[in-house]
Amino acid sequence: MTKEKIKVVISDLDGTLLNSEHRISSYTKSIFKELHDQNYLIIVATGRHHLDAMAIIEELGFPVYLVTSNGARIHSPTKELLFAFNLKSEAVQSVLSLEIDPEITTVLFKEEVWQTSKTNKKLNSFQKEMTYPPEVVDFDTLEDFSAIKIFFTHDNHEKLVALKERILVDHSEEFSHAFSLPICLEFMDKSVDKSVAIAKILEKENFSFQEAIAFGDGFNDENMLKATGKGLIMGNAPENLKDKLSHLEVIASNDNDGVAKYLFTILLE
Repeated sequence: MTKEKIKVVISDLDGTLLNSEHRISSYTKSIFKELHDQNYLIIVATGRHHLDAMAIIEELGFPVYLVTSNGARIHSPTKELLFAFNLKSEAVQSVLSLEIDPEITTVLFKEEVWQTSKTNKKLNSFQKEMTYPPEVVDFDTLEDFSAIKIFFTHDNHEKLVALKERILVDHSEEFSHAFSLPICLEFMDKSVDKSVAIAKILEKENFSFQEAIAFGDGFNDENMLKATGKGLIMGNAPENLKDKLSHLEVIASNDNDGVAKYLFTILLE
């Protein structure tokens, strides 16, 4: 893919644009500022909630398109809500009515708050500023289950795989799912995917996927990476994602500014 053909830069956040401290490095900020100044269209696409993600991308110092909750929300650079999709309350309730291992943290992403089965320090550490607050609830007594997405986390990946299989027995027609990290399992509506949301932005801006370069490290990035003219996998991505997308190039890790260094070499140097 030639430099001249690239008009759009798309990046995931966690494990990609963000380092292990869940921050954007000063070097990465400087590279993205230069790309913005050179009129590249920049899209950030994340599994995070929009309130959480907005606080992070403010650090870039310029406005970008934001795809959040794996495609369930799209916000314009002026923070205008362009697209929103919620899971139906009864569909969520039917999932949570399964007997879920209490060791697994269960979370519902709501508009203003995330409702969680218990306090999880590792999960809380993902937010440096608490712009999107957690609320510990008893899901057995909850009345409104409508949500942007359902999220499960546990340090044992195999436990989450087993839970995924149980949920899909009865819900494969209505939910799509993804492991954003091996310890994070997410369920969205079947119609929701980062690549679908990005396609809406590209159409609005009169660009095509063939003019885009994309970076990701999780299974929720898979369709986005396959759709773009050039998809890059982070060095810190799970080995089974690298194997699954073995035709794609693997670059340096998030802690080594892999995205920014690649963009500098390809577009700015």
